[in-house]
Amino acid sequence: MSEVYEKLLRCYRSVRERIDFKPEIALILGSGLGDYADGIQVEAVLDYHEIEGFPVSTVQGHRGRFIFGFVRDVPVVVMQGRVHYYEGYSMSDVVLPTRLTGMLGARILFLTNASGGIQEGMRPGDLMLITDQISDFVPSPLIGPNPDELGIRFPDMSCIYREDLRDAVRRAAVRLDIPLKEGVYIQLTGPNYESPAEIRMCRALGADAVGMSTACEAIAANHMGMGVCGISCISNLAAGISKKPLSHAEVQESADRAAPLFRQLVTESILEMSEKLQG
Repeated sequence: MSEVYEKLLRCYRSVRERIDFKPEIALILGSGLGDYADGIQVEAVLDYHEIEGFPVSTVQGHRGRFIFGFVRDVPVVVMQGRVHYYEGYSMSDVVLPTRLTGMLGARILFLTNASGGIQEGMRPGDLMLITDQISDFVPSPLIGPNPDELGIRFPDMSCIYREDLRDAVRRAAVRLDIPLKEGVYIQLTGPNYESPAEIRMCRALGADAVGMSTACEAIAANHMGMGVCGISCISNLAAGISKKPLSHAEVQESADRAAPLFRQLVTESILEMSEKLQG
């Protein structure tokens, strides 16, 4: 048994000692989007500090706790805050929360983030369905001994963001009349924002939005057989596209403005995905 899997098991047992709840869908809330969990039917709350060996969020706007409850009648576990590679954690610790939600029973990982818009015509507050990703600039979470209990050594990544789950988000957006961009997300390490030259590189590689999370979590979830989907809230235009200096305050302000539409879209999407699980 690998050290990574042993640590994951300790976290799992620590949660199960306190919480007896099996989610169907795991939702990770990005910067400025944590208030979504306040609107669900809450069954239990567990602070990350209460879980043995669990990595703890240090970024402003990431509360650092699990919310177990229901979106309508769909059992979910919501992560209010994630940990990032730039905080100094190993990549295996960065994706430990994702893997833990899978062990707790979640079959779908619904990722959200605040990102910088690269795609032509994007504006702060836009929502973008993630169709694919570029993760080459951060270490793979699968480097090192493979935890065979989670997945195979060389997993396929041809369709990280499942087409049927993307369709569920599209249907939800149409039903709610919410404009929805689509595009490729690229993860860089941070914590510094990108230079204009780096954004030109990202655009040349085919990226439509850039951020400091998400792609590594999607790889880990895909590795262990979870279905993955993701939505980016475009919080600012990337460096060189906008003349304004970038700031974390702007990220949070833009996410706050987009929050009402985001909440509606996430809820409707979860209901659509749940139908797929039942089917």
